[in-house]
Amino acid sequence: MVTSLKRCITILGATGSIGLSTLDVVRRHPDRFSVHALTASSSVESMAELCHEFRPRYAVMADAKAAQALTLALANLPSVTVLSGAEALGQVAADAEADTVMAAIVGAAGLPPTLAAVRAGKRVLLANKEALVMSGKLFMDAVAESGAEVLPIDSEHNAIFQCMPPDKIRNTVGAGITRILLTASGGPFRTHSAEALRHVLPAEACAHPNWSMGQKISVDSATLMNKGLELIEACWLFNTTPEMIEVHVHPESIIHSMVEYADGSVLAQLGSPDMRTPIANGLAWPERIDAGVAPLDLFRVGQFNFERPDLDRFPCLRLAADAFKQGGTAPAVLNAANEEAVAAFLAGRLGFADIPSIIEQTLAATEVVPADSFDTIFAKDAEARSRAREQILGLVV
Repeated sequence: MVTSLKRCITILGATGSIGLSTLDVVRRHPDRFSVHALTASSSVESMAELCHEFRPRYAVMADAKAAQALTLALANLPSVTVLSGAEALGQVAADAEADTVMAAIVGAAGLPPTLAAVRAGKRVLLANKEALVMSGKLFMDAVAESGAEVLPIDSEHNAIFQCMPPDKIRNTVGAGITRILLTASGGPFRTHSAEALRHVLPAEACAHPNWSMGQKISVDSATLMNKGLELIEACWLFNTTPEMIEVHVHPESIIHSMVEYADGSVLAQLGSPDMRTPIANGLAWPERIDAGVAPLDLFRVGQFNFERPDLDRFPCLRLAADAFKQGGTAPAVLNAANEEAVAAFLAGRLGFADIPSIIEQTLAATEVVPADSFDTIFAKDAEARSRAREQILGLVV
């Protein structure tokens, strides 16, 4: 096999779980990858350690005070230029010296730099699902106009990607595909009663049984909103609709998703629950490289289980599907309300079972308009956040 040219990578969200897993894969293949820029929000100590190891040209902190502290911490490393702020994030995302961008900033904050990378025609490894949830068609139109290469990194979307014919990824018409089977772990509260869900604590919601993830995505997994956001993302990535996607709760998290074909075949991608597998797939695609992941031991797993999601106990999945069907700015409102509700829950200001209520009330109170520009989307995002905060203040934990 012919080895590809060395890829130069910018990692947006370098100190998060996806960013660190990406750097672990990079660390294993110094002949294939170099690091152009690393970005983080405020984790100065972690960023300083990464800069000393990987020697990027740029280190960007979203927080200005954190950037000042990082500059002091890297005083003995003059080759690294420290920048700060949203404009700098967009700058390094679009910088011509990097050909690959790992988009791993969590939440709506990840959309502007991810969009900058797309407009610059990069290979974008998309781990930020909110970018597509918020801006759907506009985002995919930008991909088509720039010629960017967007490869999905979420384990489920990467599995679907691997199970589809390469020439049918963006257009499943004529591919004989009848369904996409999107798997979900079910999170830590899969067997909890509705009453028990009312007493869930943030630490419990962040303790995922299979995956090591950040706090926000862990809570989303526990409410099934993560699966709702992934449902919307899959519709845009694979040019389909919620009616063509069926969510299967699969507690073992070994089958990451499946694609069903008209002849009765179902192709599945299996692997241990380790994000380094889809990350390595995206970094080296269409080649395969060692990701540092232990071989899958099916004898130890023993059996696979599947359940239908319970939309009564976990209504966030239904809310996401409804928002996609409603269209326009509804998915952006859904995402904004969810981010505010999850932040309030993690801060101890909102009950776990109240998260979907805040989202539903915010959707009902916020006018949906056509998502005809990014300015419209960001304005509606801000409006929805304000309404969600009002709803949160009206509740007593």
